[in-house]
Amino acid sequence: MSDYLTRLNPEQRAAVETVDGPLLVLAGAGTGKTRVLTTRFAHILMSRRAFPNQVLAVTFTNKAAKEMRERVASILGQPAEGLWLGTFHALCARMLRRHAELVGLTSNFTILDTDDQMRLLKQIMAAENIDTKRWTPQNLMGAIQRWKDRGLTPDRVTDAEDVDFANGRARGLYAQYQERLKAVNAADFGDLLLHVTEILRTRPDVLANYHRMFRYILVDEYQDTNTVQYLWLRLLAQRENPAERNICCVGDDDQSIYSWRGAEIENILRFEKDFPGATIVRLEANYRSTRPILGAAAGLIAQNNGRLGKTLRPGRNDAEGDPVSVISLWDSEEEARMVGERIEQAQRRRHKLSEIAILVRTGSQTRAFEERLITLGIPYRVVGGQKFYERSEIRDAMAYLRVVNQPADDLAFERIVNQPKRGLGDTAIRAMHELGRREGKPLVSAAWRMIETGALRAKAKQSLHELLEGFARWRAQLPAEGHVVVAATMLEESGYTDMWKQDKSPEAAGRLENLKELLRALGEFETLAGFLEHVALVMETDENAEADRVSLMTLHAAKGLEFDMVFLPGWEEGLFPHQRALDESGDKGLEEERRLAYVGITRARQKAIISHAANRRIYANWSSAVPSRFLDELPEEHVLREGGAGAHRTRMANQPSAFAGQFPLVSRKPRVIEAGAWEVAQRPARTASMPVGQRVFHQKFGYGRVMAVDDSKLDVEFEHAGRKRVIDTFVEKA
Repeated sequence: MSDYLTRLNPEQRAAVETVDGPLLVLAGAGTGKTRVLTTRFAHILMSRRAFPNQVLAVTFTNKAAKEMRERVASILGQPAEGLWLGTFHALCARMLRRHAELVGLTSNFTILDTDDQMRLLKQIMAAENIDTKRWTPQNLMGAIQRWKDRGLTPDRVTDAEDVDFANGRARGLYAQYQERLKAVNAADFGDLLLHVTEILRTRPDVLANYHRMFRYILVDEYQDTNTVQYLWLRLLAQRENPAERNICCVGDDDQSIYSWRGAEIENILRFEKDFPGATIVRLEANYRSTRPILGAAAGLIAQNNGRLGKTLRPGRNDAEGDPVSVISLWDSEEEARMVGERIEQAQRRRHKLSEIAILVRTGSQTRAFEERLITLGIPYRVVGGQKFYERSEIRDAMAYLRVVNQPADDLAFERIVNQPKRGLGDTAIRAMHELGRREGKPLVSAAWRMIETGALRAKAKQSLHELLEGFARWRAQLPAEGHVVVAATMLEESGYTDMWKQDKSPEAAGRLENLKELLRALGEFETLAGFLEHVALVMETDENAEADRVSLMTLHAAKGLEFDMVFLPGWEEGLFPHQRALDESGDKGLEEERRLAYVGITRARQKAIISHAANRRIYANWSSAVPSRFLDELPEEHVLREGGAGAHRTRMANQPSAFAGQFPLVSRKPRVIEAGAWEVAQRPARTASMPVGQRVFHQKFGYGRVMAVDDSKLDVEFEHAGRKRVIDTFVEKA
């Protein structure tokens, strides 16, 4: 028996040795999917069923392709040469070079990046006199990419497929864009798959040649394929002789979480229909997680109807472990403290921070945990995204706040003077700088002078005048209204939030959530200046990629990763499952959210800690939160519930808070102030005084002890931040 086969369990070996006919390998989390795929590839070559160039192996990332190539070479004992192994785009680019003339290109065509695509679309829209402020090039590019992901050329876009863009002109613009690409001998990434699929559709001779060429097809992460990828694979695999349909797709229908990126779970669900008589092998022995973690994940995902079905079981003898913790907390601030304290406990036990992860549903949730980890001095990294205060929309909003706080802040003013667009080009900005330097004045003063001297065009002059008057007005409102209300008003009246509301890109909704989270952060500080100083200090935190750090990321970014200890906060209705997913996709959206929860739990090797809060201060406003319905779906035998006895029992969003009657909610709810489209809140007053010696907690500085009292001001010696003077309403007894 070959040595490489003896290392496999019976399920894995069946997947490797079933080489003839269509095969679907349902590989659960941590079941050795990559080992099966690479061993099968090597087995086909070792058993001389095919030469290296007769196997087509498709992955989703270059990293996965590199790993597969190295593992195959390791089994073969020699470099794997001449393989058709790579990502969808890399393989299609290779095919398109061979047949470029069939779609009006030459073999040396250029592959455009996003910037080049955008520039080309702007030229086309300008020629058609389309208002790019109302109908943005980004939105048009998004629509075109979605059509390409669905395998739709311009002539295939029907009325039902069309989008509401520029009064029904999107299809025509798409056609012009494709013609311009051909004119400059170029293709974008979407074209690589679209063109090759069209060639295979319309040229039977080319398709027959590839049928003769590829005897075996291997596909990784099949559940993440979109429509055009599915069409390409099916064309290559659907031979006249069913016995020659040697396609093996490896995937997990329970981990299909990228529908927003075009992935179609139906592709994997209909595999048996596409390939009658297909063999299905289920990999269910998990070598990653403990029995309680697997049991909790299995019980949760079993609630989904749209799945082929499998149940994970421990593959190791030492798979016993602690039950999954479900912790009910009073509010989101206590949740962040709980996570920080447990990480500190793990640190004291010399647990590596790199084996700890906090997985959140939305990017806006990271701020509370970032702040807490910074306060405790625990190093962390944000995986798959920027830290909260480094995100572009937060930097923009901070620039607005800096100008309100300090009108002479030229760097901040320059960043937002034309954000959103106010008709000020590079020439106007340069003239503003020159005038400021010549007269020794800040840019704000130079801008006023340019308005007075008529140095600007009418439209730019008016918009700049409105902005400068706005800054004067917002600054004057600070003493009476407070910095939270002023910030909300400013973001609304400046047009900044409206800019993101008009943006139809997938990221726009998350950017708006981040801006609202920024308002919540503002409410935790006594003054605007204090907040700006705090953020400046946060931004100075050193970064060392090699250091031992806690990983902080969204659930989507966590797929494929694993950690010893995983925190899963924010399991509340509307947050997880996310309300937007339910509103847009109904039951289908709910099932994808449940798959996302399944992915989150199965990232944990030893310890999974799920938490939810009775109250979440979202966008600076306290509101009662209802525990996620997913908590009721976790099997009791695999779960240990802590805090808020009985809280998890009530879960439906249309019912009162699960904590109703247990805590005095009204006493914690602040007065809400309307400010444009934002809802902001004043901090609830506290009348109790803090005696000397009292142990207290401050949201920014953490725990400390009162050393002196001066009316409402306290001198507090904080454990991590040293001695600070704070207002008594900003601390609570600990």
